[in-house]
Amino acid sequence: MDVLGSKQDSGWRNTRGEASLSDVHRSINISQSGSRWRRLAAFAGPGYLVAVGYMDPGNWATSLAGGSKFGYALLAVALLSNLMAIVLQSLCARLAIASGRDLAQACRDAFPKWVSIPLWALAEIAIIATDIAEVIGTAIGLNLIFGVPLELGVLITALDVFVILYLQKMGFRWIEAFIITLLGVIAVCFAIQIFLADPQWGGVIRGFFPTTEIVTNPEMLYLALGILGATVMPHNLYLHSGIVQTRNYGHTLPEKKEALTYATIDSTFALCFALLINASILILAAAAFNSTGRTEVAELGEAHSLLAPLLGLAIAPTLFGIALLCCGLNSTVTATLAGQIVMEGFLKMKLQPWIRRLITRGIAIIPAAFVTIWYGDAGTAELLILTQVVLSLQLSFAVFPLVMFTASKAKMGELVAPIWLSGIAWLIAVVIAGLNVKLLVDFVSG
Repeated sequence: MDVLGSKQDSGWRNTRGEASLSDVHRSINISQSGSRWRRLAAFAGPGYLVAVGYMDPGNWATSLAGGSKFGYALLAVALLSNLMAIVLQSLCARLAIASGRDLAQACRDAFPKWVSIPLWALAEIAIIATDIAEVIGTAIGLNLIFGVPLELGVLITALDVFVILYLQKMGFRWIEAFIITLLGVIAVCFAIQIFLADPQWGGVIRGFFPTTEIVTNPEMLYLALGILGATVMPHNLYLHSGIVQTRNYGHTLPEKKEALTYATIDSTFALCFALLINASILILAAAAFNSTGRTEVAELGEAHSLLAPLLGLAIAPTLFGIALLCCGLNSTVTATLAGQIVMEGFLKMKLQPWIRRLITRGIAIIPAAFVTIWYGDAGTAELLILTQVVLSLQLSFAVFPLVMFTASKAKMGELVAPIWLSGIAWLIAVVIAGLNVKLLVDFVSG
């Protein structure tokens, strides 16, 4: 049991118990005698696991729909979402390093049960929504590359538990290496496709500047919130605050400050890479579909089939399918870890990773299989976008506690977030909540 002293716990209702993911907690040593570059390299990894959540199959659906429907206009939303993500993920690292808690443990230790249990339920809903997107995305990837029927592909996704089990047995660094390798494959696939699409770079640059139409146009706002939900994902906040603690960074204040610096650099760099991928998906959709008058492309399968004739090279759809499959596999690993952190942190309930995975995946497969069988490609596209909007609606329930904890000197001690950072974080939290309220009002009013 790793328990904090009462002095450090003065801002919390309960003392901290055993760390989540205890089998890998502080398992990666940080050499204090090595160079700064070597210590920075030792912290590289968690940020990329977090970045995976910013480019999952659900994100593809919203970005494809946004790019084909509105051209480059929603690039501003992708950029703004990414900047929000950088701030929020830096707060996750701060919470973990300062308090020794992940976000789930912090909620359990700060709130009464009548608050923490509903927060746990909402976090689980977010993870299931994420998993539905991964099931559909992976199934479509298998269909595009190997011709596996969607219905069968949905069932095959249950087998990914063996990949996760194997990686977790090998060690956390192997999980990170697996993720980073697949991210490299995704980047190469999109670099080639963007080159073939030859977008209007002037339009791309203008797209990064926001317009009022994003808020005033309900259809555009719906897709914008989908992109926001796919970018700043609730489970990522729990995930990052847990996996940062796989590093054995020491317990003194100077060591913690150094750890926070390196962890923030890691996540910021990784999220900039995620923005590159997200923007590439939207740019590809705008250049290949919107510019040719195909403004209703939201289905991953349809996008795949249209790429070859539009880009003039047979390899383009294959690259699209490979990148999609890699995204689905990556997201599978990180969603499983997030699920473990949420369950262990909120409930102090430990399950074997494969059991936890099968429960989550089993719940996700049911709606995915139903929609796939009864509604086909069109239904899966709508379900993908819906999952991302659900994630956006869940986001505030993770963001507000995170910002509140990191702004508290009693809870964070010397590593409390500076006033300027807390101010930006509160603004982000309010903007997210406000956009979600407007979405609900638009939905109710038809």
